[in-house]
Amino acid sequence: MLKVSSLAPAGLVCALALAVMTSVTSAQTEKPGAAPPSAVVAIGGDITEILYAIGAEKRIVAVDATSQFPPEALQEKKNVGYMRALSTEGVLSVNGDLIIASDRAGPPDVVKALKSAPVKYIEIADDFSPGSIANKVQQVARAVGLDAAGESLAARIGRDFDKLAELRKQIKRPLRVLFLLNVANGRATVGGAQSSADAILKLAGAENAAATVTGYKPVSDEALVEIRPDAVVGMRRSGSGHETDQIASIKGLSTSPAVKNNRILQMDGLYLLGFGPRSPAAALDLMRWLYPELPFAQTGHRQ
Repeated sequence: MLKVSSLAPAGLVCALALAVMTSVTSAQTEKPGAAPPSAVVAIGGDITEILYAIGAEKRIVAVDATSQFPPEALQEKKNVGYMRALSTEGVLSVNGDLIIASDRAGPPDVVKALKSAPVKYIEIADDFSPGSIANKVQQVARAVGLDAAGESLAARIGRDFDKLAELRKQIKRPLRVLFLLNVANGRATVGGAQSSADAILKLAGAENAAATVTGYKPVSDEALVEIRPDAVVGMRRSGSGHETDQIASIKGLSTSPAVKNNRILQMDGLYLLGFGPRSPAAALDLMRWLYPELPFAQTGHRQ
């Protein structure tokens, strides 16, 4: 049973990632006129990744707890807490001049208060699609006056997703894959239709084995027995998570083709489900693990 870190030799760089986390200083032509914001509060791991990818990391004064990549974001910046459990005082206390937040930030009353505060608040929508990622990049870049850098990164991401689409055409039999979010009180929570897990599975050329479920929902052992996935993908947070043998021991999965064939994989949660600049690379890593027979280039991964 493999973890994603064993998918490729160390030192190789994912071709689809194309160094998205490298500062694109050659494209950082700022818009004329008003001075760009210099104290940005980034709320959402994908927002933070984008700001680093376009070379705006020095303008960030604070991030939220989901901003786990690159690692220095949480190490060097102030932390305003979990994006769905923000406090008005906590966010405003960092003295930012611009708040860029995911539309998944909350609670609603805090978001409403922040939008009414003197600090400019920009909300970034996300629908877990390749086009949405490109739009996010352009919006974030525009907000900090780095339009050219944003356009360059968005175009690069678009090309990477086009390459993935070409690879998907070569898949002869899509595998039925179950995404396992967590296990609590003996019940597994899986990623169903209209979820970020469903979107990344499809990008990797897989069928969602839990497509009859909507969103992230706990399912019974009986339901898992009926699902019978070909493979299971679990989420590893901050370098830890479910051990593969723990996943294999789940009663409803123990007789599945996934367990019988040792097809269980763990991937970093933000890398897999963040839908930021690294999403094409994450989908490629998952596709390579599912379909090693495809004619992949010698590529690694970037988590």
